[in-house]
Amino acid sequence: MAVQNPFFGKREPDTFQSRQPSSALGGTTTTTSTPTAAPATRTAVSTASSATAEGSGSKLTVGPNIKLKGVEITDCDTLVVEGTVEATMDSRVIQITEQGAFRGSAEIDIAEIHGEFDGTLTVRQKLVIFSTGKVSGKIRYGKVVIEEGGQLSGEIEVGLGGGARMSAASGSSSAASSAALAAA
Repeated sequence: MAVQNPFFGKREPDTFQSRQPSSALGGTTTTTSTPTAAPATRTAVSTASSATAEGSGSKLTVGPNIKLKGVEITDCDTLVVEGTVEATMDSRVIQITEQGAFRGSAEIDIAEIHGEFDGTLTVRQKLVIFSTGKVSGKIRYGKVVIEEGGQLSGEIEVGLGGGARMSAASGSSSAASSAALAAA
C-alpha cells in the first residue's frame, strides 16, 4: 500500500487565508478583497493618474537618498525626482519633490517644482513653482505659475518663439515680481 503525502493532497479552502499584498518595496498595491480597502485604492490610483496627466506611459522615480549622475534620460513620460539627479533629459513631465534636486539640462512639456532645479530648463507648456521650489539658471517657458515663496532666478525667457524676453539680472524673483513676468 502506498502512503499518501499530505503535501500533494487536496487542500481545504477554509484553512487557506489569502495574503494582502504589501507595499514594502514601494509599489502601488490594489486590493479588492475587502470593501474597506477599495476607497483607499481608488484614491491612490486617482492621485497617480492625475499626476501623470493621463495615468499611462513610462515613469521613472528617483527615490529619496538616491543620486543619479551623468546620464541622458530619454523616452520617459514622467520623471519624479525625490533624490538628486544630474542629467540631460527630454521628457513630457518632471516632478521634483521638496527633497528633490535636478541639475543639468531638461526639455519638458510640464514642470512641477517643489524642490530645486539648477541648469537649463525649457518648458514647452507650463512651469509650476510651488512655495518650496527654487529654479535657477537659463529658464524658458510657455506659461508660469509661482506660488508665494517660490523662487525663480537667472536668465529667464518668456515664450518659446523668441519674441518676448525678460531677464532677471541677479538674485531671485518672488511670486509678486514673477507675476509681472507671467503677464508679459
